[in-house]
Amino acid sequence: MAAASAAPGGLFCRQLLFSLLVLILFCDACQKISLQVPSHLQAETLVGKVSVKECLRSASLIRSSDPDFRVLEDGSVYTTHDLVLSPPGKSFSIFLSDSQQQEQREMEIVLEARGKKVLRKRHTKNAALKRSKRRWAPIPCSLMENSLGPFPQHVQQVQSDAAQNYTIFYSISGPGVDKEPFNLFFINKDTGDIFCTRSIDREQYQEFPLYAYATTADGYAPEYPLPLLFKVEDDNDNAPYFENKVTIFTVPENCRTGTSVGKVTAIDLDEPDTLHTRLKYKILQQIPDHPKHFSIHPDTGVITTTSLLLDREKCDTYQLIMEVRDMGGQHFGLFNTGTITISLEDENDNSPYFTENSYFAEVEENRIDVEILRMKVHDLDLPNTAHSKAVYTILQGNENGNFKISTDPNTNEGVLCVVKPLNYEAIRQVTLQIGVVNEAQFSKAPNSQPPSMCTTTVTVKVKDSDEGPECQPPVKVIQSKDGLPAGQELLGYKAMDPETRSSEGLRYKKLGDEDNWFEINENTGDLKTVKVLDRESKFVKNDQYNVSVVATDAGGRSCTGTLVVLLEDNNDHPPQVDKDVTICQHAQDFAVLSPMDADGPENGPPFQFLLDNSASKHWTLGSKDGKTAILRAKQHMDYNYYNVPITIKDRHGLAAKHVLSVRVCDCTTPSDCRMSSQVRDRDVKLPNVILGKWAILAMVLGSALLLCALFTCFCVVTKRTVKKCIPDDVAQQNLIVSNTEGPGEEVMEANIRLPTQTSNVCDTSMSVGTLGGQGVKTQQSFEMVKGGGGHQTLDSVKGAGQGVMEAGRYTYTDWHSFTQPRLGEESIRGHTLIKN
Repeated sequence: MAAASAAPGGLFCRQLLFSLLVLILFCDACQKISLQVPSHLQAETLVGKVSVKECLRSASLIRSSDPDFRVLEDGSVYTTHDLVLSPPGKSFSIFLSDSQQQEQREMEIVLEARGKKVLRKRHTKNAALKRSKRRWAPIPCSLMENSLGPFPQHVQQVQSDAAQNYTIFYSISGPGVDKEPFNLFFINKDTGDIFCTRSIDREQYQEFPLYAYATTADGYAPEYPLPLLFKVEDDNDNAPYFENKVTIFTVPENCRTGTSVGKVTAIDLDEPDTLHTRLKYKILQQIPDHPKHFSIHPDTGVITTTSLLLDREKCDTYQLIMEVRDMGGQHFGLFNTGTITISLEDENDNSPYFTENSYFAEVEENRIDVEILRMKVHDLDLPNTAHSKAVYTILQGNENGNFKISTDPNTNEGVLCVVKPLNYEAIRQVTLQIGVVNEAQFSKAPNSQPPSMCTTTVTVKVKDSDEGPECQPPVKVIQSKDGLPAGQELLGYKAMDPETRSSEGLRYKKLGDEDNWFEINENTGDLKTVKVLDRESKFVKNDQYNVSVVATDAGGRSCTGTLVVLLEDNNDHPPQVDKDVTICQHAQDFAVLSPMDADGPENGPPFQFLLDNSASKHWTLGSKDGKTAILRAKQHMDYNYYNVPITIKDRHGLAAKHVLSVRVCDCTTPSDCRMSSQVRDRDVKLPNVILGKWAILAMVLGSALLLCALFTCFCVVTKRTVKKCIPDDVAQQNLIVSNTEGPGEEVMEANIRLPTQTSNVCDTSMSVGTLGGQGVKTQQSFEMVKGGGGHQTLDSVKGAGQGVMEAGRYTYTDWHSFTQPRLGEESIRGHTLIKN
């Protein structure tokens, strides 16, 4: 992977760096540590890495006892110049100390020069083969990332103790051998040396878990498989880069020092928590570069402000050229740069001001809803925002409300309009003081005072014009007596010409007079009654009658006024009362009388109630509260209608006599009043009832019965010719009518009357020969029999003394007279059934 690098030594140094083997022989991090290294070391070569934090966690100072080596914060040991190690090697110490807790530690480092070993092949002896129970001793091993060879590069050697007695063959398996990436490692089957065939990228493969095997020639394994872990040591081959290609931050103008602007982040693909990924941030340049307004925390990347002079109106955008460098920011670390854009948010820190110190405008009198002036303002804040939009106010000179000022949303200008007409004769010039502010509240900068409102003066000149008459006031009130007769004059409405301040030359006409009470004098505007004024008229509201008048000058200009005639009440209406009264004796034995008086309250109650002498024997009448009275019977009254004469007077004695129609009824409410049968016979009006289903069924059955009876009668009395003679015994029939809906009674001789009516039934020669030439008459009487009571016949209904009648005499009238009373009784019985 390509990356910028500042480490000296060049390509040759990197080749030695990646051929290093790090061997840690002791578990205690602060004891002796042995490292096998090549005998030839170039300058700035990574010798190895020790665990500084495990030896002294709070170490703040790290130094080497040998000037040939330097130690970084993460424990990486580098050479300072070219070295040649002679056997047996070289040793030095690393001193760790904590300045706060006063603790010190010492780590001894031993460098052993690596040489070649001669491995001998062992032959099998006669001793019996036996599997070793102890495991092989794995030697920790690491590989340098991006090693430049030469390849194949020796990595490690594995040996089995069984090789002292037997011929052992070695093999390996796992990732990098028979798994991806294939053929990265191989082993010399005779010596156990493991080799690497090419360079490795740690960002792709961090470690390789392998297994080593020791077998004899015949395939027997005297040892268990040996796990090997090859870790890839990181090489600082990736330069950090900013996470976002384009980064934009915003901050309010005039903000305080130390305000956080934003945080930049960078990414480094090297091994985390190492010096290779320890990043430092720095601002290389600010555009524009003067003065300096921003700083960045080197570790967190947080950008803050360092000045109070951030003014959007001077500069609204800044660019910062940023650098991020690994290796803790050391000069040989890899780095990258990026650009950060910072935009300043607008604050309302500039007040609007008028472009002119004073303004002048003209307007004709009596003009309304007309624009007379536009005023411009300047504001340095951001346009088309609440920080620059103007709000205009009329501070002085508009006490009468003639003017209104608003803001044009498109141009931000102040628009001055006349909304109430100006009168040249009253005032000829108006001076207005107008102020302007922003929609948003002013945001003052630190250590500054808010400015005062900007104001200007507007002089408005009123121009004279030839105007029409004025109707002032718009509504005029005159008083008149109630009942004023026709032909009387009243003072009318007067208009005025504003030019002459008089009413000369004006003509008047009525616009509104609902009941046509008046006529108007065309020249003076005075009114004359044509009807009697009546306060109780439906056209009078709240004792007022309105007349609309229009006044016109010679030029045709006009104005309109209203004349209100206020009528003084006259006591000309006596009290009135509802004459139909119902007393329900089941609920209460009295009735409440509530009279009304069309006159005003001063001519109305309290009322005086008087009972006529003829009614005082049976009734009492007493005032309740001056507005109502109680009518009560002295003794129990029969259910009937009674006429009760009374007299009612108002407070001034104006009286009226009334005859009350009092209905005494057996009810609980007047709407449910029921009278006795005698009263109902005398009263042609029946109470309103609602028929139920059983009553309707009874009426239908009764009607059907009536139709059957009429049809039978029609067949008997109207048939003149019969084709054959009917014997007397066959013609004897009975019609029995029952007024009950129960089962019919058995027909017995006791309640059967044979017909006595006679009629000619046969008139032919055969009949004469048979009956002796005499006509046979059969008398038949229709009998209505009541169950359990007396009976009546149709003959009895027609009356005695009429004798025997022919069949044609029993007409519809006879039947109607006979059946109607009985059907009435059925109907009444049905009504009673519904109410009960």
